[in-house]
Formats: sequence, structure tokens, C-alpha cells
Amino acid sequence: MSKSEGNVVAPQEVSDKLGAEIIRLWCASTDYSGDLGIDDKILARVVDAYRRIRNTLRFLMANVSDFDPAKDTVPFDDMLEIDRYALSRAAQLQADILAHYEVYEFHPVVSKLQIYCSEDLGAFYLDILKDRLYTTDPKSLARRSAQTALWQITHAVLRWMAPFLSFTAEEAWQVFGQSESIFLETYAELPAPDNALLAKWSRIRDIRDAVNKDIEALRANGKVGSSLQANVALEVNADDHALLASLGADLKFVFITSALDLIAGNYLQASVSASSAVKCERCWHYRDDVGIDPANPTICGRCTSNLYGAGEDRQFA
Repeated sequence: MSKSEGNVVAPQEVSDKLGAEIIRLWCASTDYSGDLGIDDKILARVVDAYRRIRNTLRFLMANVSDFDPAKDTVPFDDMLEIDRYALSRAAQLQADILAHYEVYEFHPVVSKLQIYCSEDLGAFYLDILKDRLYTTDPKSLARRSAQTALWQITHAVLRWMAPFLSFTAEEAWQVFGQSESIFLETYAELPAPDNALLAKWSRIRDIRDAVNKDIEALRANGKVGSSLQANVALEVNADDHALLASLGADLKFVFITSALDLIAGNYLQASVSASSAVKCERCWHYRDDVGIDPANPTICGRCTSNLYGAGEDRQFA
């Protein structure tokens, strides 16, 4: 075992301080074809990685706590488009992970799982999903579609992590699973990846990242507190315009803004300004129809509909 940074840490000392799960994750995340390095800084990064995976798992499980797969599952073809994309992305990743496991390559699996939890889920899909999970009717198609995807993703993630985060996977399985142990399970069956859907949403994510940089610049200057306070005028070329326009009114939910105007142009350019509308205290969107219902003066029209009416129509996000 080599020293890469700082002082070498004895394995028994690490086990006593951090627990076997962190040691197991460190082993799995290290390329064993070369020298193995371990010290306090390396272990701190391992702990951060563990927390990221565990916190993602907690979010997934918390948001399917009222989901009964026997009654509430939405057929794949009826799910919202971003939910179908999320399952396609999970299936794509599972194929990569199983290929690594076939040849006992653990460190690429750990790396890809970390990136998946951080970027695919935390920074994109789950971030967008919060509005639908928290503001739509509990039994609506929009929410049940999201929960159907989350339920399947949770099953997949637990199986991916079980070989190297055995205690955590088993602990979660005792709450989430139906069998005696996660180690009696095979890998989850996911719908086949939809390459067209993956390509479409990959481009949407790229555009969203570019717009987020402009919103972040406004936030850094203290002009907005969150992306929901931003109004965006987005100019894009013809292909991107058709891509984004296909999401209809759901486009603003993908970009997590209260308003987004799509403009046909020649290149990608975003103009971001602070909203002058009133903030809904329930969904936190800035809307001109806050207080439209005199009986509920602090919430917006869509929240009024979701609480007391037919509910909003969500098809894509």
C-alpha cells in the first residue's frame, strides 16, 4: 500500500473511525491494477461520495413511501416523457455497469454511480421532479408517473451498489424490498433504452446547462434568489427550437424557471431578468395569478387547481 497524500492510515484505524462500509467503498473505488493509496484526504473524498449516494437513496425512498406498485404503477407508454427518459438513462447505465461487473472492474462502477447520483439524478432529473412530486395531487397521473420511475430506479440502484455498499443496500432493502435480502435478488428489469429519447434529452440538458450559467451570474450579483425568480428569453436555432417547443408549457419546469419565452434565431443565446410577479408561497413560482382565488390569497392559480380543482395537465415534465 503506498502513500499518495499526507500520512498513511492503518486499515484497522480507518475501520474503527469510519466503519467497514467506507473501507469497502474505498477498496471498490480504487484501481487495484496499481498501487493503492490511502490517507485522510482520500478517505474524506470517499466519505463525501458515500454521503452523496446515501442521500440520493434517501430521497428516492422517501418519495415512493406512499406508492403501491400493485395499484399505482403507470404503464410505460402512459408515463410523462422525462420519466421515460429517466428509465432509458438508467437502463443505459445498467448495461455499462453489468459489463464492468462481468470482468470484476469495480472502480468504474463506483465512479459511474457517483456521477449518476450527482449529475443525472441530483442536478437534473430529481431537481426537476420536485415540483411535480410536491405540488400536484398525490394520486394524479403526473405524480404517479414520477413515482413509477423512482420506484424502478431505486430497485436498480440498490442492486448496483450491493456488491460494494453491502450494509447500506441491505439496510435500505429491509425497508424497501419485498424479499428477505437484497442478496437473493437479480438485477432489475428496465425498459430497453430509447436511443431517440436519450439523444433528445441529452441536447435539452446541454441547453439547460448553458442557461443555468446565465441564471447563476444573475444570482451571484444578488439580482435573483433562485432560478424560479428568473424570467428567461431563450433564442435558439431551428432544430433546437423544434426540440424545445415539443415540450409545450412544460418547458419552464425543465429549466426550473417561472417563465421561459422561446425565440427562433440562429444561435443559442439567453436573456435573463428578475421576475416582477408575486411568489406563490406553496410552489414558489413567481406568477401574475397569485391570489386569483380570494379564499386562498397567497397561492397561484395552478396550486388552486391542484388543491381544489381538476389539477394541471403535465405531459412532458
